[in-house]
Amino acid sequence: MIQTTSDGARGPRTEDSSVATQPAVPQPSAPDPLIVCEGLVKIYKLEEVELLALQGLDLLVNRGEVMAIVGQSGSGKSTLLNILGGLDRPTAGRASVGGNDLLKMNERALNRYRRHSVGFVWQQTARNLIPYLNSEQNVELPMLMAGTRPSERRKWAGELLEAVGIAHRRHHRLDQMSGGEQQRVAIAVALANKPDLLLADEPTGELDSTTAGVIFDIFHKLNEQYGLTVVIVSHDPQIANHVARVVAIRDGKTSSETLRQPARNTEDGEADTEVQPHSLVEYTVLDQAGRLQLPEEYRDRYGMGGRVTLEATEDGIVIKPVEGDTRPVPRSLVESDEPPPPKPGLGRRWASRFGRKRGGNAE
Repeated sequence: MIQTTSDGARGPRTEDSSVATQPAVPQPSAPDPLIVCEGLVKIYKLEEVELLALQGLDLLVNRGEVMAIVGQSGSGKSTLLNILGGLDRPTAGRASVGGNDLLKMNERALNRYRRHSVGFVWQQTARNLIPYLNSEQNVELPMLMAGTRPSERRKWAGELLEAVGIAHRRHHRLDQMSGGEQQRVAIAVALANKPDLLLADEPTGELDSTTAGVIFDIFHKLNEQYGLTVVIVSHDPQIANHVARVVAIRDGKTSSETLRQPARNTEDGEADTEVQPHSLVEYTVLDQAGRLQLPEEYRDRYGMGGRVTLEATEDGIVIKPVEGDTRPVPRSLVESDEPPPPKPGLGRRWASRFGRKRGGNAE
């Protein structure tokens, strides 16, 4: 059986396949959340078939937070990222970023939002950078499109390249840099128009573990230096070692949160050596409709079909399988939620302006 607590909306999952009864670790306060998603729904129509990618998803992200969203392919994580970035519109529910209602914004307002309020870093370098421009020109390109003055463009580009530790490569093109260096430039490009929110989709997927650690360190540095809010989407659960909070999505809904548990101090003020300073605690999420997602390994272990019984106890609620119930639990119909490919030709058109203004080709 699986037992949930009655002392809060979430209870930590433990190794004995139950939800522990001790008080939950205090959740991060949200006096000024940057991202608010409530009952978020996204339906894709493919010919005569409707695919439900997000099924009433709830999410809060505090301003100035560095957090991650994980999930298998088809879970809805990239669909969520597209909506938060203004690349796609939700079908229903609420999606607000910095007070911008992404469901109600007109196209002009949405274009302004994408240009100034949010920055993107993609896994594929081809989506981040223009190969025939050097690093400095790549960073200046979004500012050129926004009409920023040349002197301001050059100054801010230099500061960003310095912040990501790649200033010494400012005059190098992509084919002269490593994958990690290219991704650092991509981060600088994403921050060119000074957004409040940085969205990173698998930003370390093509990097080795050491280089990936450097990228995560840069995210935290930029967070501290500029108050930047960073949301990282990944399929790798090990990302919990690099951020303070990880939200897992399954079948279009938030299913769990993993939080770093701080070390406890003893009475004399010393750190308690029996508690690891960065131990992780996973909580099952109870949404606003009172629903929770039972992990698949629990359902398989206890032979749970499409129905369960609930039994109230003094300590909480006991969830039990129905004997003989062999009905399968419905699964998501979405196999992939990868973002659409970028429109071709945009970079080369703007790149030609660099050549005319600077009197030649990119260095």
